[in-house]
Amino acid sequence: MKRQIFDVEHDLFREQVRRFVANQITPFHEEWNESGCVPRELWLQAGKAGLLCPALPEEYGGGGGDRLHSIVVFEELCRVGATGPGFQMHSDIVASYIEYHGTESQKLRFLPDMAAGQKIGALAMTEPGAGSDLRGISTRAERNGDMYVVNGQKTFISNGMMADTIVTAVKTGDAKGRQGISLLIIPGDAPGLMRGKNLKKLGSHAQDTAELFFEDVRVPVDNLLGSEGQGMRQMMKELAWERLQIAAGAAALMEAAFDWTLEFVRGRQAFGQPIVEFQNTRFKLAEIKTQVEVARTFVDRCLGDMMHGELDPITAAMAKCWVTDAQSRILDECLQLHGGYGYIWDYPICRAYADTRIHRIFGGTNEIMKELIGRSFT
Repeated sequence: MKRQIFDVEHDLFREQVRRFVANQITPFHEEWNESGCVPRELWLQAGKAGLLCPALPEEYGGGGGDRLHSIVVFEELCRVGATGPGFQMHSDIVASYIEYHGTESQKLRFLPDMAAGQKIGALAMTEPGAGSDLRGISTRAERNGDMYVVNGQKTFISNGMMADTIVTAVKTGDAKGRQGISLLIIPGDAPGLMRGKNLKKLGSHAQDTAELFFEDVRVPVDNLLGSEGQGMRQMMKELAWERLQIAAGAAALMEAAFDWTLEFVRGRQAFGQPIVEFQNTRFKLAEIKTQVEVARTFVDRCLGDMMHGELDPITAAMAKCWVTDAQSRILDECLQLHGGYGYIWDYPICRAYADTRIHRIFGGTNEIMKELIGRSFT
């Protein structure tokens, strides 16, 4: 079915991305799962191929496209279960913070290298004692002349082991709560910045995920995004886009899971006939296909609203919550239809089952999404 939100330019870009993924990512992804990260060479290749920062203006080294180009990249990675390359975090979260909240000098200093894959971006928000409620962060940046001195700890940082450009949430000044949070761009090679172990996770094994420790890390005041105390507002502004990306990726993975499962049950025999000929199998597939279509329709509507500047945070929260919940149900059903093979890592449904469990957690847990949606009624 033709998706009306994409035009010919997006379709041609999708073909380009799909070729890159098939040639440069899929054949090597299991190797990266074993090593716990993707090589820097992939980032450079992706930069040359235009997969990094495709929506960034050309004057900053980007592709000059729109956010649908970014969605194309993310969907194609999700379609094949390529969770290792942290391109979405790099291109559409970290780069977006700098593009929309940075000074012209900051954009010229950081964005061209990110678009080229020469510098890798990460977002450091979560701390051991502060997850979805970022008001509880304790990492501080004390002003000392024309420098900030940063002390604290972050955890669960995607791209954290390799990151060169780290947008970091810190407490500044004397204000309390959300008024005291600011965003600093911290170089990955800053003295006093230390990285813990590459965290072992349930899934997404090829995605490096780090603990970061800041011990008297000195950062120029020029690296502050916006003004002191604006960090929470900046993060809230970008969260709707981040949550919609999660929903879009989940919808793409749901479609792939249906295709994998349909192919399997057509070829697998039981009691003298293909599994697909059993009524239970057909009914399960009918339910899955229906949910996939509902998810796709809702996500595409949200993407259309976003392109017209009409996406509100509550609808983005609804999309993130419902689609990722549906994804978990569908992957469980698809794995069950694979029988014992669904439990074997060689099969994509097994890897996807583990890799995508995080979707109900990051970008704000689905429980927080429900709280946000519920508050809109009062």
